[in-house]
Amino acid sequence: MIQTLRFVLAVFLLTVWHGGSVIVAALLGTKHREGGVYDKAQRRWGSGMLRWTGVRVRVIGGEKLDPAASAVFIANHASFVDIWALLQELPGTVRFVFKKEMNKIPVLGLAMRSMRHIPIDRKNLSAAFAAYEEAALLIRGGISAVVFAEGTRSRDGKLHTFKKGPFVLAIAAGVPVIPVLCEDTFATLPKGSLTPRRGTVTLRIGEPIPTTGMSYEDRTPLSQAARAQLVAMGAEPLETPA
Repeated sequence: MIQTLRFVLAVFLLTVWHGGSVIVAALLGTKHREGGVYDKAQRRWGSGMLRWTGVRVRVIGGEKLDPAASAVFIANHASFVDIWALLQELPGTVRFVFKKEMNKIPVLGLAMRSMRHIPIDRKNLSAAFAAYEEAALLIRGGISAVVFAEGTRSRDGKLHTFKKGPFVLAIAAGVPVIPVLCEDTFATLPKGSLTPRRGTVTLRIGEPIPTTGMSYEDRTPLSQAARAQLVAMGAEPLETPA
């Protein structure tokens, strides 16, 4: 019960504090820059959620990350803890591709738009691809994107079928795909739970997969290569993708 209350209180206080700060910054016309108010606010939100819930993060393969180079990070998604850990540990300016429905969440939705995270309407294919085109422009401008290629949180902790859009995004932006395995996050806070378990989760960084010279037709083999790395690092696949 105490851990549940800590979690709910942390979500409310940290979202209002850090989300409110970036909303105000956006209203004041504060420019986006690497390491600026928007980057700091989201990193502090993620780190704050980890501290309040007693979750520590270790990173394996962090030497593969170049803070100066843009990339599309492809991660599995089994828990909210994935988001906190990725925000805390990934270098440079990082933005998430997220479900458009999250725009309706008070404070958080407006804060995410203020920080230029990328909403995707998965029910509208043409709108989704337009959003990916906009994201590709941002990535070419120097940011990195994080995409949960399964599209939603796993209910069983296993790796589900990948969407193709994230790989179209990487090819359009001309940047490498970097698989990231979020390990032990499902056990820490599975979907539907409000009681995080204290402990340590691991981010395993895969090998960058170049997209230079790739075209739209290469989206499937690129997806398969990223998925194969996640499985090799320890992800348990639910099924073999088509």
